[in-house]
Amino acid sequence: MELIRRFEDLPDILTVEEAACFLRVGRSLVYEAIRQRAIPAVRVGRRILVPKSGLKQFVEAHDLS
Repeated sequence: MELIRRFEDLPDILTVEEAACFLRVGRSLVYEAIRQRAIPAVRVGRRILVPKSGLKQFVEAHDLS
């Protein structure tokens, strides 16, 4: 997966893998944050998707910018 460095370059809806790549963490850590409701996400069928706005809230709340 290509590393996305700028928040503005992210798509409006991300896969867990894309969110993990942007945060530079493993997918399991993103799944855990979603399970704990630290990162907002929606389930569409079997897929879990992360809205860009939700990822932004997570980053701002944890001062990861």
